[in-house]
Amino acid sequence: MDLDSRAPAISDLKARAKRRIPHFVWEYLDSGTGTEAAVARNRAAFDRVLFEPSILHGDFTPDLTCSLMGQRYPLPVGISPVGSSGVMWPDAELRLARLAGREGIPYGLSTVAMRTPEETGPLAKGHGWFQLYPPRQEDIRKDMLRRAKAAGFGTLVLTVDVPANSRRERQVRGGLSQPIRLTPRMLWQMARCPAWSLGIAKQGRPRMKLIESYDKASGSLSSVAHVGTLLRTSPDWSYVDWLRDHWEGKLVVKGVMRAADVQPLIKAGVDAIWVSNHAGRQLDAAPAALSALPAIRKAAGDAYPLIYDSGIESGLDVLRALALGADFVMLGKAFHFGLGAYGDAGAAHVLEILRKDMESNMCQIGARNLKELQSALLRGA
Repeated sequence: MDLDSRAPAISDLKARAKRRIPHFVWEYLDSGTGTEAAVARNRAAFDRVLFEPSILHGDFTPDLTCSLMGQRYPLPVGISPVGSSGVMWPDAELRLARLAGREGIPYGLSTVAMRTPEETGPLAKGHGWFQLYPPRQEDIRKDMLRRAKAAGFGTLVLTVDVPANSRRERQVRGGLSQPIRLTPRMLWQMARCPAWSLGIAKQGRPRMKLIESYDKASGSLSSVAHVGTLLRTSPDWSYVDWLRDHWEGKLVVKGVMRAADVQPLIKAGVDAIWVSNHAGRQLDAAPAALSALPAIRKAAGDAYPLIYDSGIESGLDVLRALALGADFVMLGKAFHFGLGAYGDAGAAHVLEILRKDMESNMCQIGARNLKELQSALLRGA
């Protein structure tokens, strides 16, 4: 199958995936919060970043390799953790971990995924990042860290930008909940998406297996109430200190938008900061994450590792984020669009789209490597 002619852009994968994923699931994957003004600001911020075309550089193939936290990667992109990933597409966690292991890029597993660290870690082949929605109980916290480490996850990602559940009105209207409570409308949507439905039937009922493994703490609570009781979504600074003392590996804090938070995080021993507004899914009044990036880079200094997500739709967007100060970019939705459109081949095609787009645009501006991007920015545009 020639996917390059069928889906030359991530938007093509998105359009096909929307037809193949039930609407109630799609609304969870694709939605922001509120009026989705923050989602729109993310897009507008990218569109304002321009590069100056440059000529007469001769033939060259741009070098897309980069280093992050002591590891060398073939591309400056990785796979973000996505909650309930295995509902978005059957066995998404296993499929994406396997892709990351094969390509040598990071794979992020969410605490609220459908698969456990033990199932996914070996597939990622040393490139697993475990994203922590922080447990309240210390014994559970310690055990999660132990399991993640034993499964091969060398990087811990503490998500700090979900102090409370956002409304995500599209998601609420769509009807997706945990556990899934099927209605006649949802059953009709599933019937119209046979590939998804058959895959889910083969996979088995979607369950948050890692969370369920600690269900002794839930007593008579429902699984939804159990998740809310178990996970402390709003950690404080002492929680960061505790993790630094108990996690023997790289520690990343995800969801930073203020330059004022940078130096305290560095002093706390955090190895990298992840700039993100949660893709516009938490605070509709938040600025574009890309707009916050330059000030955070200035506060962190030139050498400190910065990771970016939110609003990336192309290889050109990756270059824009790198030029404004990021060292690495993570994408979550795009890989699920790929899975929904063409399965494993579609997820792999996302990387091909990004690679070709980055190479093409770097040739247009005469950037032979990622370090030369900043000099090609068109100032004052």
